[in-house]
Amino acid sequence: MTKPTDNRSNKRTSQWHKSASYFLLPLLGAGVATLAGQWFSSEAPRETLSRLTEQPALAQASRSGAIAATVDPNFIVNAVDRTGPAVVRINSSRTVRSQRPAIFNDPFFREFFGEVPNQPRTRVERGTGSGFIIKSDGLILTNAHVVEGADTVTVTLKDGREISGRVLGTDSLTDVAVVKVSENNLPTVAMGNSDSLRPGEWAIAIGNPLGLDNTVTVGIISATGRRSAEVRVPDKRVNFIQTDAAINPGNSGGPLLNQRGEVVGMNTAIIGGAQGLGFAIPINTAQRIADQLIANGKVDHPYLGVQMATLTPEIRDRLNQDPESNINITDSEGVLIVRVMPNSPAARAGLRQGDIIKAIDGRPIKEADQVTQAVERSSVGGRLQLQVKREGRNLDLAVSPGAFPTQSAQNPR
Repeated sequence: MTKPTDNRSNKRTSQWHKSASYFLLPLLGAGVATLAGQWFSSEAPRETLSRLTEQPALAQASRSGAIAATVDPNFIVNAVDRTGPAVVRINSSRTVRSQRPAIFNDPFFREFFGEVPNQPRTRVERGTGSGFIIKSDGLILTNAHVVEGADTVTVTLKDGREISGRVLGTDSLTDVAVVKVSENNLPTVAMGNSDSLRPGEWAIAIGNPLGLDNTVTVGIISATGRRSAEVRVPDKRVNFIQTDAAINPGNSGGPLLNQRGEVVGMNTAIIGGAQGLGFAIPINTAQRIADQLIANGKVDHPYLGVQMATLTPEIRDRLNQDPESNINITDSEGVLIVRVMPNSPAARAGLRQGDIIKAIDGRPIKEADQVTQAVERSSVGGRLQLQVKREGRNLDLAVSPGAFPTQSAQNPR
């Protein structure tokens, strides 16, 4: 569908970039929550990856002593005994190469300071996290941010054995990774059903926080279905489990158990400055992604290519009162399209800045996360029927999702 190129449209597009910047909720973007793993540089004091916060808060200590006993007073001990042997520590390292700053290439700079040798500087970053064995022949689940880009991976079993590991695949959108070690007859975890979780159920976390191996903390399931934007990682396509079981750096990739010792989640993130707030990927989601990583080494996520914001009366009023926005929004519900990525499936389908998504496949849409989930449930090359409102008119547009671009495709060099 050819988009109009009249002067009014071009003017509106340029003005939108200023007004819409206040309301961006990108489908592509960087999260600000702390992923509960650590990377350290071998050439500097403990230096985290840029996506990790400097000072992750320590979550509340284990509350097991303050929790009333159930019918089986040793249910936590029994759960840990069943699952603990299958929980591992994962150490990884990667070489990071940094180029000299661009200012060194400036003729003005060279005139005063001379020629600076163009020798790339390298450093080794080391990370640590947790994981759990899902197959006795050495298949291990962990977080993608624990092993992504790693040159070497070492898996340490509870009995002290150290085994070299190989990363079968990582998926940054869900933060799931699969590691393989060459061993047989390994202990494995029992899988639970994260879809049946309810707030108030027991939650038991096992992992290696802050380098303290085989640490057990206990709490409850505080909430389910926490949207990625609420957890402050809007670039993830996960509805998280929230728990008050203590989760700290190094817990990443470790299991979250129910009272029967079944894995219901994979611990992954904490929010800097908060206490008693930890988050886990539902195990049903992690298993689905892991199956694709094992089979194909990658996961193809459907992708529209829009930046969007949940429309609220406040956003509507601010845009309508902005003299440079040149728009008039009468709706107070729906999802506002803030930007359409060039050459994306959304652009090819005719979606525009300022469109308001009201429904997808006949289901009403009120929040941006609903769009993300609808796209994730679709398939690459499939079809989504969008009902949108544009300048007071209702339109039906069919969109065929594409495959989510790889990092190299998003950042061509």
